[in-house]
Amino acid sequence: MAMAPGLGQQGLVSRVEISVACRKLADMDLTSKSDPMCVLMMCPPGTRNYREQDRTEMLKDTLNPDFQHKFVVDFHFEEHQKVMFCLYDIDSHSTQLSDHDFLGQFESTIGELVSRRRVEAPLAKSPRRDSTIIITCIELQHCKEILQMQLCGSQLDKKDFLGKSDPYFEVSKPLTPVVDSSSSDLLRAQWTLVYRSAVVRKNLNPTWQPTQLKLSQMCNGNKSLILRWDCIDWNKRMKHSHIGTFYASVADILREYENSNSRGATSGAGARFQLLSRRKKPAGYLVFNRLELLIEDSFVDYIQGGCELLFTVGIDFTASNGNPATPQSLHYIDPSGRLNQYELAITSVGEIVQDYDFRRAFPSFGFGARVPPRGDVNHCFPLTFNDSNPYCAGLAGLLQAYRSCLRSVTLYGPTNFSPIIRHVMQLAQANQSGKQYFVLLIITDGIITDFYETKLSIIEASRLPMSIIIVGVGREDFSAMEELDADNKRLQIGGMIAEADIVQFVPLRDFFRADNPNELSKSALTKAVLEELPDQLCQWMRKRGIKAGPPVERSQPVLQQPQQQLVGPPAFDPMLAAPMLNASAPPPYYDNNVQRSGFRLASRI
Repeated sequence: MAMAPGLGQQGLVSRVEISVACRKLADMDLTSKSDPMCVLMMCPPGTRNYREQDRTEMLKDTLNPDFQHKFVVDFHFEEHQKVMFCLYDIDSHSTQLSDHDFLGQFESTIGELVSRRRVEAPLAKSPRRDSTIIITCIELQHCKEILQMQLCGSQLDKKDFLGKSDPYFEVSKPLTPVVDSSSSDLLRAQWTLVYRSAVVRKNLNPTWQPTQLKLSQMCNGNKSLILRWDCIDWNKRMKHSHIGTFYASVADILREYENSNSRGATSGAGARFQLLSRRKKPAGYLVFNRLELLIEDSFVDYIQGGCELLFTVGIDFTASNGNPATPQSLHYIDPSGRLNQYELAITSVGEIVQDYDFRRAFPSFGFGARVPPRGDVNHCFPLTFNDSNPYCAGLAGLLQAYRSCLRSVTLYGPTNFSPIIRHVMQLAQANQSGKQYFVLLIITDGIITDFYETKLSIIEASRLPMSIIIVGVGREDFSAMEELDADNKRLQIGGMIAEADIVQFVPLRDFFRADNPNELSKSALTKAVLEELPDQLCQWMRKRGIKAGPPVERSQPVLQQPQQQLVGPPAFDPMLAAPMLNASAPPPYYDNNVQRSGFRLASRI
């Protein structure tokens, strides 16, 4: 039995503290200077309306305030967290913002504030043109703390009639804070599982494998929060049997562990806690024989230390998508402006990742189409049709290049992923300093044709600073894709085993709203495809001993389309693309008798 599914994603990704200052605010008072206050507004995921979250103090008679009150915000990488800072001149004791003079506003996202750390920008809608706001965003220390521990059991109750118990332990935290183990609140508390250990078979004095838990997940960063520790006997055919329970906070455990060492306890004695059965009878002990509180570089540390997420997009232009001129096609461009499924996937993922790509210049490629001018089939061609510059300026430029490309290529086939994966691998191979981390988004409507080559390339890519996101569009059966998304078992070919799980696959159809089948739940989609990415980045860095650099302050992101002199990933090399196939005859796995929407469809022999 391993850790319960999904436990690794519970709790906060991080928590940040935001400081605000302003310069040259408008003077709205006749006899004195303005009395400014800043209001933090946030737009909940999936909604369009801002809601007030917090306010700073009001400062008297100043146009250059440095507010003492800090905004503390939960930062979730996989969410598009829109924020707005509104400045007001406070004229009375009224709590209604409409009763006060408006001084200006600034809109951003938590992701952009995290990536830039310090932002200085003009205030919009200000009565004074040169008013500016200065925002500093830092991560709170407890978000970086990790508890490394090894537990063992001592004299556990025997629960099996014919043999010894098969014990494992669980750690749970209360949904509402409890900080006193003698409080009656423990009896009324509702608990959520944080960690479940493996089972040690037939042993009343077991020793479990060492483990590490983030304090942000374990106790919300509050070392005084009371946790429930359960020891349980695993049964194959019957309900598992409760052995005993004790309640203790991380602070309690650290204190007891330190005391046991100061008392001169023998090595391995550790911090002992009495287990009580449901009948309140002694049921043995859980012992912390190794315990250490560590501080590790976090995702925020790496980003603020200068690491960029370099976002690349690969789009499926195979014939099975249907004729782009017809509304039934997955590539159909609706004149009303409604996005097709490819565009929805691009914008949903792109609007999150773009905050961490400083240049906001996205290399974008297609595969499976006949490409002008010769009409050769290519499986890694730039949407810009410029081999030396495949970059698109921002999401708007990417969507424009995609739509323009549709008018120029002929959808064909087959569905090969490995050429575009290997192209990004070449870039990642050349950039392993920790300053770049590559994110490849592949959007496809069909089953992979070069499955073995794709699997092999992913195994090799798992040793590089890159993650792969695959979004399936349309109604195809994507069950074979689950093998690539190796959540429970590492990807393997013969003796070659992936170093890490770097692939996340989701079918887009799972994220359309039940109450409106035509509307996509973008917040649910981005959570599903991006929530593992921060851990993937951190794991790659830690395995190679790469520490986060000192904080780097970045200016406003550059939105101009870069040319060849762009510093960072090398320009697209056409030699890295798949060789051009001879288009004089269809590939051998095409069936000329199968037609749909005027295009020939690929089908395996």
